[in-house]
Amino acid sequence: MTSPSDVRVPLWRDDRFWKIAFQALVAVLVIALFSVLIHNLNYNLRRQGLEFTFRFLRNAAGFSIGESILPYAPSNSYFRAITVGLVNTLRLILVGFVLTTILGVIAGTASFSSNWLVRKLSQVYVEVIRNTPLLLQLIFWYFPILLQLPREESRLALPGAIFASKNGIYVPWPTQDALSLLCLAALAGLGVAAWFVFQQRLKAMVERAESGKRQQNILLGMGAVALLIFLVAFRWQFPAVTEANRVAGGLRISLEYAAILIGLVVYTGAFIAEIVRGGIQSVSKGQWEAARSLGLKPGQVMQLVVFPQALRVIIPPLNSQYMNLAKNSSLALVIGYPDLFSVSQTALNQTGRPVEMFIILMSIYLLINLVISLFMNFLNRSVQFKER
Repeated sequence: MTSPSDVRVPLWRDDRFWKIAFQALVAVLVIALFSVLIHNLNYNLRRQGLEFTFRFLRNAAGFSIGESILPYAPSNSYFRAITVGLVNTLRLILVGFVLTTILGVIAGTASFSSNWLVRKLSQVYVEVIRNTPLLLQLIFWYFPILLQLPREESRLALPGAIFASKNGIYVPWPTQDALSLLCLAALAGLGVAAWFVFQQRLKAMVERAESGKRQQNILLGMGAVALLIFLVAFRWQFPAVTEANRVAGGLRISLEYAAILIGLVVYTGAFIAEIVRGGIQSVSKGQWEAARSLGLKPGQVMQLVVFPQALRVIIPPLNSQYMNLAKNSSLALVIGYPDLFSVSQTALNQTGRPVEMFIILMSIYLLINLVISLFMNFLNRSVQFKER
Protein backbone atom coordinates (compact mmCIF):
# COMPACT_ATOMS: atom_id res chain seq x y z
CA MET A 1 0.00 0.00 0.00
CA THR A 2 1.36 3.43 -0.95
CA SER A 3 1.73 5.94 1.88
CA PRO A 4 0.45 9.53 1.41
CA SER A 5 4.03 10.84 1.47
CA ASP A 6 4.94 8.68 -1.58
CA VAL A 7 2.22 10.21 -3.75
CA ARG A 8 3.72 12.79 -6.10
CA VAL A 9 1.72 15.98 -6.46
CA PRO A 10 1.41 17.19 -10.07
CA LEU A 11 3.59 20.19 -10.79
CA TRP A 12 0.66 22.46 -11.68
CA ARG A 13 -0.92 21.69 -8.28
CA ASP A 14 2.24 22.17 -6.23
CA ASP A 15 1.95 25.38 -4.22
CA ARG A 16 5.72 25.61 -3.73
CA PHE A 17 6.31 25.55 -7.50
CA TRP A 18 3.91 28.42 -8.14
CA LYS A 19 5.49 30.55 -5.38
CA ILE A 20 8.93 30.08 -6.90
CA ALA A 21 7.61 30.61 -10.41
CA PHE A 22 5.85 33.84 -9.43
CA GLN A 23 9.02 35.22 -7.79
CA ALA A 24 11.07 34.28 -10.86
CA LEU A 25 8.53 35.99 -13.13
CA VAL A 26 8.66 39.18 -11.05
CA ALA A 27 12.48 39.11 -11.11
CA VAL A 28 12.46 38.74 -14.92
CA LEU A 29 10.01 41.64 -15.30
CA VAL A 30 12.09 43.89 -13.03
CA ILE A 31 15.29 43.06 -14.91
CA ALA A 32 13.54 43.68 -18.23
CA LEU A 33 12.20 47.03 -17.03
CA PHE A 34 15.65 48.18 -15.86
CA SER A 35 17.16 46.99 -19.14
CA VAL A 36 14.68 49.11 -21.11
CA LEU A 37 15.36 52.15 -18.91
CA ILE A 38 19.14 51.79 -19.21
CA HIS A 39 18.85 51.31 -22.99
CA ASN A 40 16.74 54.47 -23.32
CA LEU A 41 19.18 56.37 -21.12
CA ASN A 42 22.21 55.35 -23.19
CA TYR A 43 20.33 56.09 -26.44
CA ASN A 44 19.34 59.60 -25.33
CA LEU A 45 22.85 60.33 -24.03
CA ARG A 46 24.41 59.24 -27.34
CA ARG A 47 22.02 61.52 -29.22
CA GLN A 48 23.42 64.42 -27.18
CA GLY A 49 27.00 63.30 -27.71
CA LEU A 50 27.39 62.15 -24.08
CA GLU A 51 28.07 58.88 -22.33
CA PHE A 52 27.19 57.50 -18.91
CA THR A 53 30.37 57.83 -16.86
CA PHE A 54 31.66 59.02 -13.49
CA ARG A 55 35.08 60.06 -14.78
CA PHE A 56 34.11 63.72 -14.39
CA LEU A 57 34.54 63.32 -10.63
CA ARG A 58 38.31 63.58 -11.15
CA ASN A 59 38.04 66.99 -12.84
CA ALA A 60 38.68 70.24 -10.97
CA ALA A 61 35.50 71.55 -9.36
CA GLY A 62 36.32 75.22 -9.88
CA PHE A 63 33.91 76.54 -7.22
CA SER A 64 34.39 77.45 -3.59
CA ILE A 65 32.50 76.09 -0.58
CA GLY A 66 31.64 78.62 2.10
CA GLU A 67 31.96 76.29 5.09
CA SER A 68 34.11 73.19 5.38
CA ILE A 69 35.72 71.05 8.07
CA LEU A 70 37.97 69.30 5.57
CA PRO A 71 40.62 71.29 3.68
CA TYR A 72 39.22 72.33 0.32
CA ALA A 73 40.19 74.61 -2.58
CA PRO A 74 38.45 75.29 -5.91
CA SER A 75 41.27 73.41 -7.65
CA ASN A 76 40.21 70.18 -5.92
CA SER A 77 38.16 67.57 -7.75
CA TYR A 78 34.41 67.16 -7.81
CA PHE A 79 34.89 64.03 -5.71
CA ARG A 80 36.57 66.14 -3.02
CA ALA A 81 33.78 68.73 -3.18
CA ILE A 82 31.10 66.07 -2.76
CA THR A 83 33.06 64.60 0.15
CA VAL A 84 33.15 68.02 1.83
CA GLY A 85 29.38 68.35 1.36
CA LEU A 86 28.86 64.88 2.81
CA VAL A 87 30.94 65.72 5.89
CA ASN A 88 28.93 68.92 6.37
CA THR A 89 25.71 66.89 6.14
CA LEU A 90 26.93 64.26 8.63
CA ARG A 91 28.00 67.05 10.99
CA LEU A 92 24.47 68.41 10.84
CA ILE A 93 22.74 65.03 11.15
CA LEU A 94 24.77 63.66 14.08
CA VAL A 95 24.47 66.81 16.19
CA GLY A 96 20.78 66.97 15.27
CA PHE A 97 20.20 63.41 16.50
CA VAL A 98 21.55 64.23 19.95
CA LEU A 99 19.78 67.57 20.40
CA THR A 100 16.43 66.48 18.95
CA THR A 101 16.38 63.38 21.18
CA ILE A 102 17.00 65.48 24.28
CA LEU A 103 14.35 68.03 23.29
CA GLY A 104 11.80 65.38 22.32
CA VAL A 105 12.21 63.38 25.53
CA ILE A 106 11.95 66.51 27.70
CA ALA A 107 8.86 67.78 25.85
CA GLY A 108 7.25 64.33 25.84
CA THR A 109 7.71 63.71 29.55
CA ALA A 110 6.71 67.31 30.34
CA SER A 111 3.20 66.53 29.05
CA PHE A 112 2.77 64.33 32.16
CA SER A 113 4.02 67.00 34.57
CA SER A 114 1.88 67.89 37.56
CA ASN A 115 2.69 71.55 36.85
CA TRP A 116 -0.11 73.01 34.71
CA LEU A 117 2.12 75.60 33.00
CA VAL A 118 4.82 73.07 32.03
CA ARG A 119 2.19 70.66 30.71
CA LYS A 120 0.46 73.32 28.59
CA LEU A 121 3.73 74.71 27.23
CA SER A 122 4.64 71.22 26.04
CA GLN A 123 1.26 70.79 24.34
CA VAL A 124 1.42 74.21 22.64
CA TYR A 125 4.96 73.54 21.38
CA VAL A 126 4.00 70.19 19.88
CA GLU A 127 0.79 71.42 18.23
CA VAL A 128 2.29 74.60 16.75
CA ILE A 129 5.48 73.01 15.39
CA ARG A 130 3.90 69.84 14.02
CA ASN A 131 1.29 71.80 12.09
CA THR A 132 3.70 74.28 10.50
CA PRO A 133 5.76 73.46 7.36
CA LEU A 134 9.45 72.82 8.00
CA LEU A 135 10.51 75.08 5.14
CA LEU A 136 8.59 77.99 6.67
CA GLN A 137 10.26 77.36 10.02
CA LEU A 138 13.74 77.33 8.47
CA ILE A 139 13.08 80.66 6.78
CA PHE A 140 11.72 82.03 10.07
CA TRP A 141 14.83 81.03 12.05
CA TYR A 142 17.25 82.36 9.43
CA PHE A 143 15.84 85.61 8.05
CA PRO A 144 13.75 87.25 10.83
CA ILE A 145 15.84 85.85 13.73
CA LEU A 146 19.51 85.13 13.03
CA LEU A 147 20.07 87.65 10.24
CA GLN A 148 18.77 90.37 12.55
CA LEU A 149 21.69 89.92 14.95
CA PRO A 150 23.86 93.04 15.40
CA ARG A 151 27.12 93.60 13.58
CA GLU A 152 30.44 92.36 14.92
CA GLU A 153 31.23 95.69 16.59
CA SER A 154 28.02 95.66 18.68
CA ARG A 155 27.80 91.92 19.27
CA LEU A 156 25.59 90.25 21.88
CA ALA A 157 27.39 88.84 24.93
CA LEU A 158 25.42 85.90 26.31
CA PRO A 159 25.99 83.93 29.53
CA GLY A 160 28.61 81.23 29.34
CA ALA A 161 31.14 83.23 27.27
CA ILE A 162 28.93 83.06 24.17
CA PHE A 163 29.01 85.87 21.60
CA ALA A 164 26.48 86.29 18.78
CA SER A 165 26.59 88.63 15.79
CA LYS A 166 26.17 88.61 12.03
CA ASN A 167 29.65 87.13 11.83
CA GLY A 168 28.48 83.99 13.62
CA ILE A 169 27.94 82.50 17.06
CA TYR A 170 31.05 81.84 19.17
CA VAL A 171 30.82 79.18 21.89
CA PRO A 172 33.40 77.53 24.20
CA TRP A 173 35.04 74.50 22.61
CA PRO A 174 37.74 72.01 23.64
CA THR A 175 41.21 72.26 22.14
CA GLN A 176 41.45 70.01 19.10
CA ASP A 177 44.35 67.73 19.99
CA ALA A 178 45.03 64.08 20.80
CA LEU A 179 44.09 64.53 24.47
CA SER A 180 40.63 65.83 23.57
CA LEU A 181 40.04 62.88 21.23
CA LEU A 182 41.11 60.50 23.99
CA CYS A 183 38.73 62.18 26.45
CA LEU A 184 35.91 61.99 23.90
CA ALA A 185 36.54 58.26 23.43
CA ALA A 186 36.53 57.81 27.22
CA LEU A 187 33.17 59.59 27.51
CA ALA A 188 31.73 57.38 24.77
CA GLY A 189 33.00 54.27 26.54
CA LEU A 190 31.49 55.44 29.83
CA GLY A 191 28.16 56.06 28.08
CA VAL A 192 28.06 52.52 26.66
CA ALA A 193 29.07 51.01 30.01
CA ALA A 194 26.43 53.09 31.83
CA TRP A 195 23.75 51.76 29.46
CA PHE A 196 24.61 48.13 30.30
CA VAL A 197 24.82 48.87 34.04
CA PHE A 198 21.42 50.56 33.87
CA GLN A 199 19.98 47.48 32.13
CA GLN A 200 21.43 45.27 34.87
CA ARG A 201 19.86 47.50 37.50
CA LEU A 202 16.43 47.18 35.91
CA LYS A 203 16.89 43.41 35.62
CA ALA A 204 17.83 43.18 39.30
CA MET A 205 14.77 45.20 40.33
CA VAL A 206 12.36 43.21 38.17
CA GLU A 207 13.63 39.64 38.55
CA ARG A 208 15.05 39.60 42.07
CA ALA A 209 12.96 42.38 43.63
CA GLU A 210 16.12 44.24 44.65
CA SER A 211 16.61 47.96 44.81
CA GLY A 212 19.60 47.91 42.46
CA LYS A 213 21.55 49.99 44.98
CA ARG A 214 24.90 48.59 43.87
CA GLN A 215 24.24 49.43 40.22
CA GLN A 216 22.99 52.87 41.26
CA ASN A 217 26.27 53.59 43.06
CA ILE A 218 28.20 52.45 39.97
CA LEU A 219 26.13 54.77 37.77
CA LEU A 220 26.74 57.69 40.13
CA GLY A 221 30.47 56.96 40.07
CA MET A 222 30.45 56.85 36.27
CA GLY A 223 28.57 60.15 36.18
CA ALA A 224 31.13 61.76 38.50
CA VAL A 225 34.03 60.52 36.37
CA ALA A 226 32.31 61.72 33.17
CA LEU A 227 31.70 65.16 34.71
CA LEU A 228 35.31 65.36 35.85
CA ILE A 229 36.57 64.48 32.36
CA PHE A 230 34.17 66.97 30.78
CA LEU A 231 35.12 69.88 33.04
CA VAL A 232 38.80 69.26 33.74
CA ALA A 233 40.39 66.89 31.22
CA PHE A 234 39.03 68.76 28.22
CA ARG A 235 41.16 71.85 27.65
CA TRP A 236 38.43 74.36 26.94
CA GLN A 237 38.95 77.44 24.80
CA PHE A 238 36.67 80.35 25.68
CA PRO A 239 35.84 83.09 23.19
CA ALA A 240 37.19 86.50 24.14
CA VAL A 241 37.23 89.98 22.67
CA THR A 242 40.65 91.01 21.37
CA GLU A 243 42.20 94.46 21.30
CA ALA A 244 41.00 94.85 17.71
CA ASN A 245 37.42 94.47 18.97
CA ARG A 246 37.14 91.03 17.39
CA VAL A 247 36.11 87.73 18.94
CA ALA A 248 38.78 85.02 18.99
CA GLY A 249 38.92 81.53 20.47
CA GLY A 250 36.30 78.86 20.92
CA LEU A 251 34.17 77.52 18.10
CA ARG A 252 32.52 79.71 15.48
CA ILE A 253 29.11 78.50 14.32
CA SER A 254 27.89 80.07 11.10
CA LEU A 255 24.39 81.53 11.00
CA GLU A 256 23.46 79.14 8.19
CA TYR A 257 24.47 76.08 10.20
CA ALA A 258 22.73 77.42 13.32
CA ALA A 259 19.50 78.08 11.39
CA ILE A 260 19.26 74.65 9.76
CA LEU A 261 20.24 72.91 13.01
CA ILE A 262 17.71 74.81 15.13
CA GLY A 263 14.99 74.28 12.54
CA LEU A 264 15.56 70.53 12.25
CA VAL A 265 15.88 70.02 16.01
CA VAL A 266 12.77 72.01 16.91
CA TYR A 267 10.69 70.44 14.12
CA THR A 268 11.73 66.81 14.64
CA GLY A 269 11.69 67.22 18.43
CA ALA A 270 7.96 67.94 18.32
CA PHE A 271 7.28 64.63 16.56
CA ILE A 272 9.56 62.76 18.95
CA ALA A 273 7.71 64.37 21.87
CA GLU A 274 4.45 62.86 20.60
CA ILE A 275 6.14 59.47 20.21
CA VAL A 276 7.47 59.67 23.77
CA ARG A 277 4.06 60.71 25.08
CA GLY A 278 2.37 57.81 23.31
CA GLY A 279 4.99 55.36 24.57
CA ILE A 280 4.56 56.50 28.16
CA GLN A 281 0.78 56.27 27.88
CA SER A 282 1.12 52.69 26.62
CA VAL A 283 2.41 51.61 30.05
CA SER A 284 -0.53 50.34 32.08
CA LYS A 285 -1.73 52.29 35.10
CA GLY A 286 -1.03 49.25 37.23
CA GLN A 287 2.69 49.75 36.70
CA TRP A 288 2.42 53.35 37.90
CA GLU A 289 0.42 52.36 40.97
CA ALA A 290 2.73 49.45 41.80
CA ALA A 291 5.76 51.73 41.62
CA ARG A 292 4.11 54.32 43.86
CA SER A 293 3.15 51.61 46.35
CA LEU A 294 6.85 50.77 46.69
CA GLY A 295 7.48 54.33 47.85
CA LEU A 296 9.18 55.56 44.70
CA LYS A 297 9.09 59.27 44.00
CA PRO A 298 7.45 60.54 40.76
CA GLY A 299 10.83 61.05 39.11
CA GLN A 300 11.94 57.53 40.09
CA VAL A 301 8.68 56.06 38.81
CA MET A 302 9.29 57.62 35.40
CA GLN A 303 13.02 56.78 35.30
CA LEU A 304 13.02 53.23 36.67
CA VAL A 305 9.61 51.76 35.85
CA VAL A 306 7.65 53.63 33.19
CA PHE A 307 10.24 54.91 30.72
CA PRO A 308 12.19 51.63 30.35
CA GLN A 309 8.94 49.85 29.45
CA ALA A 310 7.90 52.68 27.14
CA LEU A 311 11.11 52.29 25.13
CA ARG A 312 9.65 49.15 23.51
CA VAL A 313 6.97 51.36 21.96
CA ILE A 314 9.09 54.50 21.44
CA ILE A 315 12.09 53.17 19.51
CA PRO A 316 10.37 51.72 16.36
CA PRO A 317 8.70 55.02 15.30
CA LEU A 318 11.78 56.91 16.47
CA ASN A 319 13.65 55.21 13.65
CA SER A 320 11.51 56.91 11.01
CA GLN A 321 11.94 60.33 12.66
CA TYR A 322 15.72 60.03 12.60
CA MET A 323 15.58 59.08 8.93
CA ASN A 324 13.26 62.04 8.27
CA LEU A 325 15.78 64.35 9.94
CA ALA A 326 18.54 62.98 7.70
CA LYS A 327 16.44 63.52 4.56
CA ASN A 328 15.13 66.93 5.64
CA SER A 329 18.72 68.13 6.02
CA SER A 330 18.70 68.60 2.23
CA LEU A 331 16.56 71.72 2.81
CA ALA A 332 19.77 73.45 3.92
CA LEU A 333 20.01 74.57 0.29
CA VAL A 334 17.28 77.14 1.01
CA ILE A 335 19.38 79.10 3.51
CA GLY A 336 22.77 78.62 1.87
CA TYR A 337 24.39 75.98 4.08
CA PRO A 338 26.76 73.93 1.86
CA ASP A 339 25.49 70.43 2.59
CA LEU A 340 25.67 67.41 0.30
CA PHE A 341 22.61 68.40 -1.74
CA SER A 342 23.76 72.00 -2.18
CA VAL A 343 27.26 71.04 -3.32
CA SER A 344 25.87 68.34 -5.64
CA GLN A 345 23.47 70.86 -7.16
CA THR A 346 26.36 73.20 -7.98
CA ALA A 347 28.36 70.30 -9.44
CA LEU A 348 25.34 69.25 -11.52
CA ASN A 349 24.94 72.75 -12.99
CA GLN A 350 28.61 72.90 -13.96
CA THR A 351 29.06 69.39 -15.34
CA GLY A 352 25.67 68.84 -16.97
CA ARG A 353 25.58 65.32 -15.50
CA PRO A 354 22.11 65.10 -13.90
CA VAL A 355 21.79 61.29 -14.09
CA GLU A 356 25.16 60.56 -12.53
CA MET A 357 24.77 63.21 -9.82
CA PHE A 358 21.30 62.03 -8.84
CA ILE A 359 22.54 58.44 -8.64
CA ILE A 360 25.33 59.60 -6.31
CA LEU A 361 22.88 61.60 -4.19
CA MET A 362 20.31 58.81 -3.91
CA SER A 363 22.98 56.23 -3.10
CA ILE A 364 24.48 58.34 -0.30
CA TYR A 365 21.14 59.19 1.29
CA LEU A 366 20.06 55.55 0.97
CA LEU A 367 23.26 54.40 2.69
CA ILE A 368 22.83 56.94 5.51
CA ASN A 369 19.25 55.81 6.15
CA LEU A 370 20.20 52.13 6.02
CA VAL A 371 22.88 52.70 8.65
CA ILE A 372 20.35 54.57 10.84
CA SER A 373 17.81 51.77 10.44
CA LEU A 374 20.41 49.09 11.22
CA PHE A 375 21.48 50.84 14.43
CA MET A 376 17.89 51.51 15.56
CA ASN A 377 16.86 47.90 14.88
CA PHE A 378 19.77 46.73 17.05
CA LEU A 379 18.71 49.16 19.78
CA ASN A 380 15.11 47.99 19.48
CA ARG A 381 16.10 44.35 19.97
CA SER A 382 18.12 45.26 23.06
CA VAL A 383 15.11 46.78 24.88
CA GLN A 384 12.56 44.09 24.05
CA PHE A 385 11.50 41.63 26.72
CA LYS A 386 13.29 38.30 26.40
CA GLU A 387 10.87 35.38 26.43
CA ARG A 388 11.89 32.17 28.12
